[in-house]
Amino acid sequence: MSGTFQIRGGKQLHGEITPQGAKNEALQILCAVLLTDEEVRIKNIPDIHDVNRLIEILGDFGVKITQHGHGDYSFKADKVNFDYIKSKEFKKDGARLRGSIMLLGPMLARYGEAYMPTPGGDKIGRRRLDTHFQGLVELGAEFHFDEEESFYSLTAKALHGKFILLEEASVTGTANIIMAAVLAKGKTRIYNAACEPYIQQLCKMLNRMGANISGIGSNLLTIEGVKHLHGTQHTMLPDMVEIGSWIGLAAMTKSQITIKSVHWNQLGLIPDVFRKLGIQIEQDHDDMIIPAQENYTIQKFIDGSILNVSDAPWPGFTPDLLSIVLVVATQAKGTVLIHQKMFESRLFFVDKLIDMGAQIILCDPHRATVVGLNQETPLRGTVMTSPDIRAGNALLIAALSAEGKSLIHNIEQIDRGYENIDGRLKALGADIERL
Repeated sequence: MSGTFQIRGGKQLHGEITPQGAKNEALQILCAVLLTDEEVRIKNIPDIHDVNRLIEILGDFGVKITQHGHGDYSFKADKVNFDYIKSKEFKKDGARLRGSIMLLGPMLARYGEAYMPTPGGDKIGRRRLDTHFQGLVELGAEFHFDEEESFYSLTAKALHGKFILLEEASVTGTANIIMAAVLAKGKTRIYNAACEPYIQQLCKMLNRMGANISGIGSNLLTIEGVKHLHGTQHTMLPDMVEIGSWIGLAAMTKSQITIKSVHWNQLGLIPDVFRKLGIQIEQDHDDMIIPAQENYTIQKFIDGSILNVSDAPWPGFTPDLLSIVLVVATQAKGTVLIHQKMFESRLFFVDKLIDMGAQIILCDPHRATVVGLNQETPLRGTVMTSPDIRAGNALLIAALSAEGKSLIHNIEQIDRGYENIDGRLKALGADIERL
């Protein structure tokens, strides 16, 4: 369902907001339910398109699903239907969702075969899938690609552990290899593994199910294969990208906002980067308070040179929040260079911000210099279209701070990643309507 948000900006907001469960963790954790024939109960699952679509795919695959309450489900994969995975329906369903790629590892580990249409998802430059397939092939799978059907298949009589050096620290690639290796024979070591909190959560959950994974939180994971896994319960972390978004929203709208139960120790550099933009962040137990600020000043480096914010694999700053940092910088006092290293074409949404009156120089597809307006000239409302999930949320924040009316089209791109975002913003006092 496509739609449009109509926003009247420039209102001060106030109140509390609770971050949803982490989208990127959900996609991994849900695929892992295929690794056991026992029941796995998962709590704090975000109610968003991408995640619901994956739950539907699991249901069509024959997984028994029980919903206990909001975001609280049990899954039991004791009998599965491989006809569905080879069907036209799956080719369509799977292709609409990038996260479905992580079904490969568990399918292969438990059933010795796996199938996957070429996935869809965000338009943020090429996201290569080579890491996934190389890793699974190293464990002993045979890989086939049917070009006419755009369909991948993997088969393996048995998977055997081995030393795997990843070419890139791909989060989903690491997750796929972990899920295949937990049931492989012998020892697997993954070097240059992604070590995001979501990967740590997956490893802890698998260990509770009987897996033997050590080195959790580091870039060298050691996995001793086991014969089978049993059921467990798991509660997902709050979404750190949402937490970063609400910090930016508070700063742009000069609002005091309390963000509930943020799991401080899992946020990495996120609070520090926003503090460098001059935003005050206070800790109250597990809550985060952003006090109302009339102005915020971007810090310089110690030698007086201009601040540079760039993304890097965890524990570096997440690329998903660079668009929020960029928007927040438009109303700061001072100048900052935003350097998007990990993806191409994620900065192209800045032309919308320039239309709104922001002072931004797009240097190339990877770098933008922002000269802050210091809240002296508000952004102007405009009509825009959301290009991808994260830029969509950044444009939403820009619109909420802008003077006048804005329209954001193509909002299913925002709905893919954020649960009931208009309802939760209204509760803070935002003037936002879904047309």
